[in-house]
Amino acid sequence: MSSKPTVVLVHGFWGGAAHWGKVIVELAGRGINDIRAVELPLTSLADDAERTRKMVAQVQGPVLLVGHSYGGAVITQAGNQPNVVGLVFIAAFAPDAGESPGGLTQQHIPKAVANLAPDSDGYLWIKADKFHESFCQDLAADEALVMAVTQKAPLASTFADVVSDPAWKHKPAWYQISSDDHMIAPENQQRMAARMSPRKTLTLEASHASLASRAKEVAGLIYEALG
Repeated sequence: MSSKPTVVLVHGFWGGAAHWGKVIVELAGRGINDIRAVELPLTSLADDAERTRKMVAQVQGPVLLVGHSYGGAVITQAGNQPNVVGLVFIAAFAPDAGESPGGLTQQHIPKAVANLAPDSDGYLWIKADKFHESFCQDLAADEALVMAVTQKAPLASTFADVVSDPAWKHKPAWYQISSDDHMIAPENQQRMAARMSPRKTLTLEASHASLASRAKEVAGLIYEALG
C-alpha cells in the first residue's frame, strides 16, 4: 500500500481524460497506481472546478492535483481543499485572482489562435485540419488525427471565467513549460511559473501536448512532486 498521495489528473480544452494515457502508463511503471483522471464538462470554470472538487472529496487521504492547459486554471480554483497537498502544472494556465485564461492569452497571443473556430452553439473548436500544427506538432500524424477528431470543445465563454482564490498561493507547486507551445505562448508560461515560485520548473522542447509527446519527463516531474 503506497503512502504517496493520490494523483488526480485534470485535462484541458480540446481534450479529455484520455489525453493522460501515456502519463498514466509511465506512472504505473514507477509503481504509482493510485491515479484518477477527471472528465470535465468544459462548460464553465465553476462547473469544472466543482467536478474536480467532487473527485478530490472521494479520496480518503492526500491528493496531488495535476493540470494540463486549462486544467491548470481548474486546479488553481479547486485546489484549496484541505487534502490537496500540491499542484503540478503541465503547459498550463495558472491565473491569479481576477484573471481568466482568455485574459492571460491576450497578454501573449499564441501562434495557433487563428486556428480556433466557434460554432453556432457557442463551442470553440480547433479547426480539424489545423489541429496537428496547433496542438501537437511533435506527435505522429495518426495520433494527431485521433486527437483532432475526438477533441472536446469548450464553451467559448469559459475563457472569460476568473479565478477567485488561487491555490498555488497556498500549496506547493511544480511547473512544466513547453518551449514550442502554439496554444499557450511560452513567454506566458514562463511568467506564470515564475510568479508562483515553484518547487521546480521543468522546461521541455515540446508542443502543447507535452503530456503525450514527452510523457516520460512529465511523469517524472509528477513522481518528484509526490515526494
